[in-house]
Order: sequence, then structure tokens, then C-alpha cells
Amino acid sequence: MSDRYDITPDGDIAVSTRVRLARNLEGIPFPSKMSAAERRELNGRVKAALLESNTPFAKSLKYIDMKSVPENEIAAMVERHTISPEFAADPSERAVILSADESISIMIGEEDHIRIQVILGGLQLEKAYDTAETLDRLLYDSLHFAFDKDLGFLTECPTNLGTGMRASVMLHLPVTESNGEIAAVSDTVGKIGFTVRGMYGEGSKSAAAMYQVSNQITLGISEKNAVDNLKIITGQLIAKERESRAALDRIKAEDICGRAYGILTNCRLLSSEEMMKLLSAIKLGIGMGILDIKADPVKLIIEGQPHMLMKRYGTMNAQERDICRADFIKEQLTKV
Repeated sequence: MSDRYDITPDGDIAVSTRVRLARNLEGIPFPSKMSAAERRELNGRVKAALLESNTPFAKSLKYIDMKSVPENEIAAMVERHTISPEFAADPSERAVILSADESISIMIGEEDHIRIQVILGGLQLEKAYDTAETLDRLLYDSLHFAFDKDLGFLTECPTNLGTGMRASVMLHLPVTESNGEIAAVSDTVGKIGFTVRGMYGEGSKSAAAMYQVSNQITLGISEKNAVDNLKIITGQLIAKERESRAALDRIKAEDICGRAYGILTNCRLLSSEEMMKLLSAIKLGIGMGILDIKADPVKLIIEGQPHMLMKRYGTMNAQERDICRADFIKEQLTKV
């Protein structure tokens, strides 16, 4: 799996950064209206534009026809944020182009013809945007995207018109959450054109106290301004979480984190929900200097998801997964 969740500056709170660009080709129906033949042609054109280009991307990216991917692996790709749930729902005549570490994912034939996605660890908005923009320019030169001088890039969903960009930062906000302040944060950022979503984006619930903060406005603003504004908002939320952590009763914080470690290193059954809750406390403990653990709790949250476990250990029923998950997390947390 990618190392994109490694700790970077502010990585105790800023888990990862994602920049996604939605693009459509001129003269071709949106994916919802495309025939199977048109989808196959689209796949071929995008593949050629990247893999036959005279750029480093030609050697570093891999084209995958989703029809060749087993069902469990498709679900695992969603769990590790490589593809969207919408893209996974109907893999027929769809394709994805990935970098080896999956930090770059280009989905072909999702809601729009092309979804360029770059995910990096920590707070790295500029780097993620620069990579996405480089790919965007390369594809634009070969494919000619649908663009209107007044509306910007044309997209199937009107809410993406303009830049077609969604930039987001995944934040770990356990104390803000426990203080009951997430609703107020969501309301505040909503008034200035941002949104707070769950771990897996729109429509998902929060898990492990992780929240995606992203821009909502794509029309009438440049991509750079949107990225700059998101960085400011993210910085303020990180500062707020740090202040809240500093105000915690140290003994109670140590108790919460120590109990989580005790359960995770001794339990025999561990559900996905309980794992995420307890690993959230482990991540808090590492960030506050309470626990000295080498394992990355965010990686463990991803690797402990049902289909990621079965990718590693084979098909299992729910109870077998809970047993396997408990053993796996214990092993990872107690490694010297």
C-alpha cells in the first residue's frame, strides 16, 4: 500500500491531502449517456495520451481495465481511497491509471470522463495541486477538454462547473469531536464555501474522528485561490484542535489512550468500528507524546478494513475477520 499516510509536519492532525480534477472531452456525451463502444474508445484515448507520451508518466503509471480486477480487490481499492465508491459500483467498461504507490489515480468513465486524483500524506496542498495540474496540462494537450469561457470546465454535475476541482484535507479531530464542536465547525466553514464530510467523502459518516474538509465553490474562483483558502481554513482547524488537546486533563488523556492500547493488544475479537475508535485514541496518544509506538494508526485503520484484510489473508466470514483483525492489529502495535 502507498506510504501516503506517513507522518509529515502537522501529520499528527493533518492525515492526508487530496486534489481531484474533473474533466470531460469535447464532442463526447457525458458518461451517463455513453455507449459501451464510446466508453472503450474513451479508455483508449486517455491511455494513449498518458502512456504513449514522452514524459516520465509514461513509465511510472499503469493502466488497469476494471473488468480484470476481482470484486474483493475493487472493494479494497475503495477502502484505501484509490478509487471512489461510485466508480467501483459499476466497473464495466471503466479503467483506472495508477502510480505504483497509488498516490496518483486517474479514473476514466466515472461521473465525468476523467477524474484526476492525487493523494499525499499530511498537509501538502501545493504539491498535490502541482502534480494534478501537470497531469491536467498533459491530457489537455492531447484530448482537448470541454471548456466554456464563461462557465469554465464543463462537468456532468453543475456543482463542479468552473475549475472542476475538489481539494480536501483529511483531519484527525478527536478532541474537537469529543467536545461536541464538529457541527459548529461544519456550519462555520459552510458559510465561507467549504464543507466537512466523513472519512470516505460525500454521504459518508465520520470514522476514527477523521473528517475531510474541502472546497465547495468551483465557479468564479481560480484553482490556486481555492487551494490557498483551504490551506488557511485547515491551519485554523489544526490550531483549534491543538488548543483543545492542550486543555485536556493529562491523566484522563493518558487513561483513554492507555485503555485503547490495552484493549487492542489483548482482545480476541475486534470489529471494524471498534478498531477505528480505538486506533483514533492511539493516534491521539502518539501525537500528544503519551504513547511511543512505531506503527502508523492510520495505515492500520486502512489495512484493517474488511476487504483489505481478505486481500492479505483470504476470504473470511465476519467473525473470522474480527479474530484476524484482532491478531493483526496486536502484532503491528507490539512490533519492536
